[in-house]
Amino acid sequence: MYIKNNYLAAASYVTWIGFLIAMIMGDRGDRLTVHHMNQALVLNLASIVGGVLRVIPLIGSMASNLVSLAVLVFCIMGIARALRGSTEPLPIVGDIHLIG
Repeated sequence: MYIKNNYLAAASYVTWIGFLIAMIMGDRGDRLTVHHMNQALVLNLASIVGGVLRVIPLIGSMASNLVSLAVLVFCIMGIARALRGSTEPLPIVGDIHLIG
């Protein structure tokens, strides 16, 4: 079960589809999976906000690119931490709790 939970936690960072797979197949009682699903949800929502920013002329495009880059970096960090089995929170988004 431990290895499965690591992979599900890591999968939650890979788009909304990975997040939904982790939600459906994951153990809601497992601290590692819930922690990473929460952080992945926050990053997915930040990605949506970044897309919405793009409609603002000039500055919105730059802000959107910055948000997209930050989300990509945080997703890579989250995947690495999930595969290691770490529940260390990500910078900025790690203290936001939307799940559990």
